Formats: sequence, structure tokens, C-alpha cells
Amino acid sequence: MRKGLIFMAVVAFVLVGALYQAGEANAAPTFARQTGMACGTCHYQHFPSLNAFGRAFKSGGYTMIGGQSMVEGDMLSLPAVLNAALITKIRYQKRNGDGESGSAGALNKGQLQFPDEGALLIGGRAGEHIGFLLEGQITDNTAPFFASFKMPVVYGKDVQFSFIPFTTDSAGAPYGFELLNTGAVRMTRPVEHRTETSAQQYIGTDGAATGGAFVVSNGMFFANYSIWSPTHGANSTGPELNYLRLAATPTFAGWDFGAGIQSWSGTAKQPGAGATPTRTMAKAIAFDAQAQGTAGPVPLGVYFTWAKAAKSKSGKIANMYNASANRAKSAWTLVAEAGVIPNKLTALAAYRAGKNGDPTGIGKDKDNATTIGANYNVAQNVEVQLNHSWYTGNANKGNLRSDGNTLTTLMLFAAF
Repeated sequence: MRKGLIFMAVVAFVLVGALYQAGEANAAPTFARQTGMACGTCHYQHFPSLNAFGRAFKSGGYTMIGGQSMVEGDMLSLPAVLNAALITKIRYQKRNGDGESGSAGALNKGQLQFPDEGALLIGGRAGEHIGFLLEGQITDNTAPFFASFKMPVVYGKDVQFSFIPFTTDSAGAPYGFELLNTGAVRMTRPVEHRTETSAQQYIGTDGAATGGAFVVSNGMFFANYSIWSPTHGANSTGPELNYLRLAATPTFAGWDFGAGIQSWSGTAKQPGAGATPTRTMAKAIAFDAQAQGTAGPVPLGVYFTWAKAAKSKSGKIANMYNASANRAKSAWTLVAEAGVIPNKLTALAAYRAGKNGDPTGIGKDKDNATTIGANYNVAQNVEVQLNHSWYTGNANKGNLRSDGNTLTTLMLFAAF
């Protein structure tokens, strides 16, 4: 364990030292090229957390322009170039167990994931009222290139009305439209350890999803109702699942607040391996809140989440978010991230109180986690992040020797 931590500390020092000379970027990829604005204009403290301006840009369907010449004509309004970015994430992860089986066993000796993610991001304005975002995966030859795609069609000025068809292999129904930084959608969270710091991610609301989002938004609130299917790629149409999101996003005394509710419901039929369709049910609810501002001279972000997935009923259709017939799966989390050096270095602490639904049926369901970490912005589009989580509760006591009770992640994120 000690050797692993020493190794990660040395790697972090080398990465930061080697990259420090890069300085602060004047622009981030894709959308920064279109708007001519630095990525710090849209993000709070560091990527991917959004500030109020970033929420406005996203609500507008990625159509804002300013940094590029345009090709315009009758019913035509396009940037002169197609904007793209290469997204990479390189991680080193280490657990402290001695087992060799399962996912934890693979990490016990330390695992370099290079790349953990590799994607081609293409997006921006497609017309006066239409934008798009495509994530093309470039690291998995067996998966469809369209890892995620959405195309917002947006009308309105003070209040905006949107229809957003979408598909994703991993982000779940909230991928259609989401603005908070709580992990309500998988991609948007301040901490790499997502299930340790977001109750929605803990109960498993990510995954494949294809559907359409109907959205109403302005600077003070947003509402999203989506009909969707838990599949990615080719789909047969039929009964769909429901996703509802309501959130308020006010500002007060220089602080940017957000609070909302999410609900997943419904039963769907999906093509099965044989002639009989597979029936799928979704039943979960979540509450979340955030506050972003400054405490004296220190930038501070605070994020709270609570989520619950109902237990599955024996002999009935299983809840896709909790297969256990014993108990509900639930958690609450609290995260605080402070700017030690504003726009450069942040420190964070987080706690999760989780209940895993007791899938074993032996009364062990408490699954808690404490996380500490730091994020260093080498540039506005390059960051180094270190997370260390340790796990407590009776759900973790039986496998401490084999799986360990800690996970440490060192990550280099870059977008070009």
C-alpha cells in the first residue's frame, strides 16, 4: 500500500511539474472555438462543473456564436468550420486488498488505464435554433462510434422550449438535458469517484438510453420530461420509460444555487434473445442541491444528493436500478470543494452514507465511503486529479482482506 501511494505521489509530481509550463489556456476545445471564449467562462473551478453562464449556453442548445466566421443564407446559419476536440482520460488506480479475482482484484496491484477514455467530441451550432453534440468513441473497436449523441431544437428567448432527441451508451436518461453538477447525469460532477460522491450514480441511474427530452428552461429553473428506452443503437419502438426532472437555479448574494428532484418510472418491453420481449421496470427518485460561490476570498462549491431505488418484488418485473428483493437501495452524499489557489488548485472532501439493498440477504447493507482529493488545473482544458476513498459499514467488513477498503485514483484529463 505504502509503495503504491509513494508511486502515485511521484507520478503526480512529475505530471504537474512537466505540464506546469503549459500555462493557462486561452480557450477550451469545440465550444470555445465556436464562441471565442475561454472554457473558464462556462465552468466553475474546473471542467466539467458548470456555472450560470455555462448553463445558459447549454440551455440554448450550443448555438451561441462569436469566435468564428459564419456561413449564412436563407434558413442557413453555420460556423465556417466543424468544431471538434479530442478528449482523453488517463488513470492509475490502486486498491489495498490482496485478492486476485473480480474487478477489485484487478486493481489490488495497481492498474494503469491508458486511456481510460478516448473520445472525439464534435458539436456546436447546426442552425439558428438547432445544435448538436456527438461523442465518438475511439478506444473500443466493438462498440458503435456514436457513443452519445443529442440534437437540441430550441425556441424562445427569456423562456426556452426544447426538444432533444438523444442516445447514449452510458449516461442514462438524464443525458437528454441536465444542468446541475451533482452527478445527476454521469458526466457532470466535480469528483472522479462518482459512486462515492453522487447518490444518483450510487444507485446506478447511468447506462444505455435512447429517447427524447421535452424541456422548458430559463435562468431560474428547468424542467425535463423524457420518454426513453434503456438501450443504445437500434431500438424497437413500444412502451417507453418515463424520466422527470424539475430544478430551480436561483442566484442570491453572489451565490449560484440549484436544487431539484428526479424521478424514473414506467415499464418497457425490449427485444429479447428469443421471440418473447424482455420487460424492464424503472422505479427510483432523487433529490439534489448545490451552492457555488465564495466564502471570503475562497471559491467554494457544496453539493448534496439523496437517491433511492425501490426493491424488486419477488416474481415480478425487476427494478433495473435495484435487483434486490430484500431492501431498497439508497444513499445520501455531501461534497465540498474549495479553491486553495483560485482557478488552479482545489481541495475536496466528501462523504457517502449508502445502503446497498442487502442483495445477499444476510443483513449487511451499510455501504459508506469517505473521499478526499485535489484537482490541479494545468490549463483550463488540462487537469490532474487525485481521489482517495475508504469504505466503512457492515457491507464492507467481510471482504477487507481480498478487496481492501480503499481506492486511490490519479487521473490526467485533457481536451485538445
